[in-house]
Amino acid sequence: MIMFYTNLTRINHFFLLGFPGLSTQYYGPASALLFLLFLAIAVGNIFILVIIKREKSLHKPSYLIFCHLALTDLLFGTVTLPKVISKYWFNDSIISFYGCFAQMYFVHFLGATHSFILMVMALDRFIAIVSPLRYPALFTNSTASVLCGISWLMPSSWMVGIVFDALTLPFCNSNIIVQCYCDHLTIMRLACGSVREVEVVAFGLAMFSLLVPLAFIIVSYFFIIGVVMRLSNSEGRIRALSTCSPQILITFLYYMPRCFVYLANKVGFTFSVPVRVVVVMLYSLLPAAVNPMIYCLKTKDIKEQLKRNYFMRNIIISTKTG
Repeated sequence: MIMFYTNLTRINHFFLLGFPGLSTQYYGPASALLFLLFLAIAVGNIFILVIIKREKSLHKPSYLIFCHLALTDLLFGTVTLPKVISKYWFNDSIISFYGCFAQMYFVHFLGATHSFILMVMALDRFIAIVSPLRYPALFTNSTASVLCGISWLMPSSWMVGIVFDALTLPFCNSNIIVQCYCDHLTIMRLACGSVREVEVVAFGLAMFSLLVPLAFIIVSYFFIIGVVMRLSNSEGRIRALSTCSPQILITFLYYMPRCFVYLANKVGFTFSVPVRVVVVMLYSLLPAAVNPMIYCLKTKDIKEQLKRNYFMRNIIISTKTG
């Protein structure tokens, strides 16, 4: 198998290296863990989508936003995990040239979309806490749908430009992707010639999609905490903060690892290549598996609906057996 090309040969496919240095004896356990992770992401997020769709009591803006987040998590796992699982399960490491760019598109598009939907979620909590009496009129299901739709539309449009810019570059040297999936940074490292202009544009848009929502979320939660602390009733303060706890946990899981890696690189702390690949996989995919549990365990309406369904099922089973 050719994994390196001279500058006279055009690349037709890429070779996914996966976890660098992983011994072949661990390919089986690695593929099994990745498959279990994929199942957790698929089952958990499909469950959230189904229960919110079925239960009319959950047809509220907050849960509609949860559906959009669950969909981005589900799609991200579907785009990234099957290929790396097949690498370790079937020793299939090859991904086509255009298939790699398609995967890169969806990786960054879904990541940016998730970030903007988190901003919509923060706006939802901001209005609910700061102006609770006007919340039903200001933030309706239609409002949530429009804002989430914009969150999907914006990144999809500019990611097309980033991918086409990258495709104009010559790729004629190494075709080894030192990662478990194709992303912009690893692909740009394989391009020939000057890639600075393409990298600057991509980096600027990445920072915009990460930092603008993060800044809005931080400011909105400062206002929320200020309003909650001014409540005279301690029980009211606890209840108000509890309504925000799922959103805070989900936001923390998404942004904190990314900010940590970025700041670590800025202060001169660099990860080895194997550690970097593992860290990227963890902060990219672990939240997608954990988020459905947060929705179920930390959200009162969903938790009560699950208890009600479980209670009704037990009654039906008891009636049939009796």
